[in-house]
This record gives sequence, structure tokens and C-alpha cells, in this order.
Amino acid sequence: MSQSFTIILEAEPEGGFHAYCPALKGCRSEGQSEEEAMTNIQEAVELYLESLRAHGDPIPREDVRVRSLAVAL
Repeated sequence: MSQSFTIILEAEPEGGFHAYCPALKGCRSEGQSEEEAMTNIQEAVELYLESLRAHGDPIPREDVRVRSLAVAL
């Protein structure tokens, strides 16, 4: 069985990227490049899900809505 999760990548001001999965509260990682951040967050998601299964907790269903907001400057 497979499930998709949204990953948010944010460039950090000092360099590198912060990655997180909104559906899995607290599941975060980072990397010096986008590719490294994605590799690291994939591992973090897999470990997070492994922990949920080990404790008998349900796998959250993703309920993420992405919207853009235009703001006058």
C-alpha cells in the first residue's frame, strides 16, 4: 500500500532548505540542497510512519489545502 504526503520546502536565509510534512505534525528535516532535504524528509516520514505503526496509532490522512494570497505592497 502506498500513500502520498505533501512536503513543503523552504529556502533558509543562511542557506540550505527546511522540509516538513504538514500531515505528520512535527515531522521535519533539512538539507544543504533541495535534493538532500527531500532525501532527509523521506527518511523522516518513513521513520515517523514506522513509529506510528509500532505504537498501533493510525496513519493520518492528508488534508492539506494550498492557496495563494495576493497582498498589496
